[in-house]
Amino acid sequence: MLSPEQLLSFLAVAVVVTLSPGPDNLMVLGLGMAKGRLRGMIFGLGCALGCLTHTALAALGVSALIAASATAFTVLKIVGGLYLIWLGIQALRSTGQPRISCEQPDEPLGRLFLKGLFANAINPKVVLFFLSFLPQFVLAERGHVSLQILQLGVVCTLQAAILFGLLGYFSGAVGQWLQRKPRLGLWLDRMAGGIFVGLGVKLMVSR
Repeated sequence: MLSPEQLLSFLAVAVVVTLSPGPDNLMVLGLGMAKGRLRGMIFGLGCALGCLTHTALAALGVSALIAASATAFTVLKIVGGLYLIWLGIQALRSTGQPRISCEQPDEPLGRLFLKGLFANAINPKVVLFFLSFLPQFVLAERGHVSLQILQLGVVCTLQAAILFGLLGYFSGAVGQWLQRKPRLGLWLDRMAGGIFVGLGVKLMVSR
């Protein structure tokens, strides 16, 4: 099991990352505002559950690299660290202005759920993000690296499902609030950017 400190530190970072303006949460917000809160919530649930695919790949991939080759694992750390730093720089340079739009016609709820699920599950950028992000919070001394990654991934999925659900449900109010407070997105991007850069550096220098 994850330690309380491990869980809380990961959860705090995961919440900031999830709330930082990005394609998934802005799509949930846009669908909720344009098509109704239920559609926003259903699409958000699909996006969140798609994270389980990346969790499994991260757990299997990291464990396999550790067992197979120290060099391959080092390459993964460098590539993952550079990717996190790049994400951080992009977030720090962002204007923070959320572009909320939804141009899609009404779709059946089941199809909308699958759309969110597959859009997240097959996104190679999210795969690389999870490979870089989840291992940062693994405590090697506790052993069972793959199990820790799986648990962290489940926690990440659950918090995303809750936050996306709330975002979809309160989409109208949230959209109006963001219009009145445009600097909120900027500060969320700055926080996420700082976190990504810090994690990227930590990943590259860790042993």
